[in-house]
Amino acid sequence: MAETALTHPDRVYYPDDAITKADVRDFYRAMADRILPHAAGRPLSLVRCPGGIKESCFFQKHLGEGMPDALRPVPVREKDGGLADYLTVEDAAGLEALAQIGALEIHPWGAKADDIERPERIIFDLDPDEGLDFADVKAAARTVRDLLKASGLAPFTLLTGGKGLHVIAPLKPKADWETVKDFCRTLAKTLAAHEPERFTAEASKKKREGRIFIDWLRNQRGQTSVCPYSLRARPGAPVATPIRWDELGRARSGAAYTLKTLPRRLGSLGADPWADYLDSAAPLSQAALKTLKKALG
Repeated sequence: MAETALTHPDRVYYPDDAITKADVRDFYRAMADRILPHAAGRPLSLVRCPGGIKESCFFQKHLGEGMPDALRPVPVREKDGGLADYLTVEDAAGLEALAQIGALEIHPWGAKADDIERPERIIFDLDPDEGLDFADVKAAARTVRDLLKASGLAPFTLLTGGKGLHVIAPLKPKADWETVKDFCRTLAKTLAAHEPERFTAEASKKKREGRIFIDWLRNQRGQTSVCPYSLRARPGAPVATPIRWDELGRARSGAAYTLKTLPRRLGSLGADPWADYLDSAAPLSQAALKTLKKALG
């Protein structure tokens, strides 16, 4: 495992909370066994804030010159047909390297680099309009959960570290991107048609007034979503936190846990709330769309 030298460990990444580069490195080191199953070997997009969250932040997905050796290249064929070196991590040293370069958010692809044309998850980002209560988002998550279960999948939920929730179903990598995208688009648009007062499948701000946007667009080749246990580049250092469905009712927001509070939560749980995530992967069957439409009546 390549070692990553940490320069300027006292550099402050979260000024309001006095959280330094060393604190971020220590957090990712402690969370490595939880993060790597979702990030290792996948192309990553990073939110980098080298000067901290109050300075300029930017997305990066390609491996740049001079980056730590623990960040590894992943050749990805892009839309123009050419190959480009995206970046990934393989181990805890790679996560420490992310702290070194100020990468405060980790956003993996939905497929592994060695099987990049077949996604291994379905994800819906439930993004509420301003003014909606978090209880509305939780109710929406349960609705999407029930539809995915009716389609033969095993959904999990994630507090995003922002204002919303993700509902995620692990897949056996059998179907291609187009098949998965079509399924997700159909679920979102059909649900929005059935309950237009609650949901929209359209991204425009005008369409989502008073509603929850069921963001299905992340289920496309090249799209990413925040990694479980990733920090967010926001005040308070919130963390994208996996929870059990029976915990959802007690959650007060999508940013309920932070770098400082998450270790206490995990210590009190005694077990990983997503312990069976990988074992729950199911294929997206040919009958899933038919079953979905039947469940929607």
